[in-house]
Amino acid sequence: MNNFELETLLNGFLKPHLIKDYCPNGMQVEGKPDVMKVVTGVTASQALIDAAITHGADAVLVHHGYFWRGEPEPIKGMKFRRIKALIEHGINLYAYHLPLDVHPEVGNNAQLASLLGIEQRGGLEDGNPNSVAVWGELPDAITGDAFSALIESRLNRKPLFINGGSHRNIKRVGWCTGGGQDYIDLAASKGMDAFISGEVSERTTFSAREQGIHYFGAGHHATERYGIQSLGEWLAENHKMDVTFIDIDNPV
Repeated sequence: MNNFELETLLNGFLKPHLIKDYCPNGMQVEGKPDVMKVVTGVTASQALIDAAITHGADAVLVHHGYFWRGEPEPIKGMKFRRIKALIEHGINLYAYHLPLDVHPEVGNNAQLASLLGIEQRGGLEDGNPNSVAVWGELPDAITGDAFSALIESRLNRKPLFINGGSHRNIKRVGWCTGGGQDYIDLAASKGMDAFISGEVSERTTFSAREQGIHYFGAGHHATERYGIQSLGEWLAENHKMDVTFIDIDNPV
């Protein structure tokens, strides 16, 4: 497939034009015109690029790419080395941030819900059809400790569990993968029993305790590895592309 045709295909599926983001979505670095082999991963780190080179990839498709709003603009140091490696090996880089978080099928939020057995009901942000934070329900109410154990078993990572009240079981769950910890206040105002995000802030502890909502910090990387993996599977199944997901370890 032509590299720009692949970008058009991904844009049509993920619809980044409908979502206001703070980084460019789509092709970020142009490489060779013909794309046959794709490597997917969470972040376009040097380790992922090196693995893509080893695999002979024509493209790298990630959730976390480059050129974030507010980051230093000069291409030097770490950024230079990464981009230089991509250009020297003719590797296209495609990145999709919020469009991948919110996609109803392959998105990070949707995939986390599927893993944890949560039936997604809708967005937490009123009037926003592309709400980054969402909510749903478990089939049966369970304790905070039981839900913590479920998250650990499905994500292979022990979450940070802040108990919002030991008496409160969990049925209604709000979540936002990655750095969505500040949606906990919105989740509490909507009557959620628990809230999950990837990252946690110092203030999150007190929000949970004082508003009586259980909080689970399950890891930014751990909560967002499944969306990009699912997107790659969609490419392979529907467009017959050679796609390999590479999970670069990240404890955060």
